[in-house]
Amino acid sequence: MQLSDIDIYNPDNYVAAVPHDQFKRLRDEAPVYWHEHPDGGGYWVISRYEDVRAVSRDHATFSAQRGFVMVDELPPEILPMAQGQLLGMDPPNHGPIRRAVIERFTSKMLAQMEPMVREIARESLLGARELSKEQGECNFVFDAAGNLPTAVICSLMGVPKDMWGQIRHWSDMQTSAGDPDLGATPEETQQISMEMGMYGYQLATERQNSDADDLISLLINVEVDGHKVTAEEFASLFIQITVAGNETTRSMIASGMYELLKRPELYRKLEDNPELLPGAVEEMLRWSTPLHYFRRTATRDTELRGQQIKENDRVVMLYSSANFDERVFDNPLEFNIERSPNPHLAFGHGIHLCLGANLARLEAKIFFEEFFKLFAGAELSGEPKRIRSNLVNGFKFLPVKLQAR
Repeated sequence: MQLSDIDIYNPDNYVAAVPHDQFKRLRDEAPVYWHEHPDGGGYWVISRYEDVRAVSRDHATFSAQRGFVMVDELPPEILPMAQGQLLGMDPPNHGPIRRAVIERFTSKMLAQMEPMVREIARESLLGARELSKEQGECNFVFDAAGNLPTAVICSLMGVPKDMWGQIRHWSDMQTSAGDPDLGATPEETQQISMEMGMYGYQLATERQNSDADDLISLLINVEVDGHKVTAEEFASLFIQITVAGNETTRSMIASGMYELLKRPELYRKLEDNPELLPGAVEEMLRWSTPLHYFRRTATRDTELRGQQIKENDRVVMLYSSANFDERVFDNPLEFNIERSPNPHLAFGHGIHLCLGANLARLEAKIFFEEFFKLFAGAELSGEPKRIRSNLVNGFKFLPVKLQAR
C-alpha cells in the first residue's frame, strides 16, 4: 500500500473491518496527513496517540466550535444548532454548561443509579432471551445491547416511556446516516435533527421552574457561573445527550461481546472471574472505539510535526488509530481483557472528555454481570454486519444464539 492509496473517508472502507492497515501506515509514515475530501478540499488526519492528545488539549488553536466536529461541513441552517451542543462549544461557553451536566454524573450519583441500571439491564436481557427462544437467535446489537443505554438515558432525563423508541430511532438516523439499512438522506437527517431539537425544547419549556429530580429539570433550572441554560440551548444539548447516551454504549457492548464470542477462553475467564470486568470493559472501549474521529478547526496558522496547518483547516483526530498506536500500547491488535495500563482515548481527551464516560462504564459492567447470571452460554449464529460509516464504529447485525441457565 502506498500513501496515495489511503482512503479513510469512504464509508465503504469500514464495512468489512476497521482499516487498521491504513491507520498504521499513516502513524508510521505520515502522522499528520493531508487527505482529500469529496467536496474538493481536504483535511489533516492526526493518527498518533500523543498528537491526538495534544490537539485535544489545545482548544485555543484547534476549535470544536468553528465548523463543528464532523469532517463534512454542515449546512448553514444546521450549524448553529450543532454548535449549541457541548461537544461543539469552546470556552468560555463550554465550562458553565458542562459543570451543570457533570453534577449528575458524580461517583455518588452513579452509585445511587446502580439498582436502576441493573433492573433495566436484566429486563433487556430477559427480552433478548425470549426472542432467542422464539426465533432461535437474536440480533444482539438491538435486541440485547441496544435497550439498556436508551432506557437509562431516557430515565435520567424523565422522557416519557412511550417516546423511548422514537428517541432511539432519531438517534440511529443521525449517527448512521451513511448506512442504507439504518440511515436517512442528508435532507431527512437535517429534518430529524430539527424534530429532535424541537422535542427537547418542548421538554425544557415544560420543566422550567420545576423542582423535579430528572436531568432536564436540573439543567434547565440550575445557575452555574451566573448562567442559566435556556430552552433553546437545551434543545441542542438534548440531541447530544440522547445520541451519545444511546449509540456509543450500545456499540461498545456489542463489539465487546463479539470479541468474547470469538475467543471462548476469554469468555469463560470473564464469566468465572467477574472481578476482571472493569478492566475488560476498558479493553472493550479501546478495541471498539465507538467513534472513529472528531474534528477540530485551526483558529490560526500553526505547525504540527513539520506540517504547516493554515487557519480554518480541518483537523481530524483519529481515535481509532490512536488507540492502536504501538508507541503506547503493547501488541495493540491483541484483545487483552487484563491490559494494564490502558490509557485509551475512546472517550476523547481534554475539556471535551465524554461527560457520560463513567455512566457508560457502569452500564457495560452491569450488563455483563447480569448476562453471565442469566445465560449458560452464547454463540454466533451467522455473519455479523458492520455499520457503513466513517464516524460510528460498530455492528448493525450480530446474530447470537443464547443458552439460558
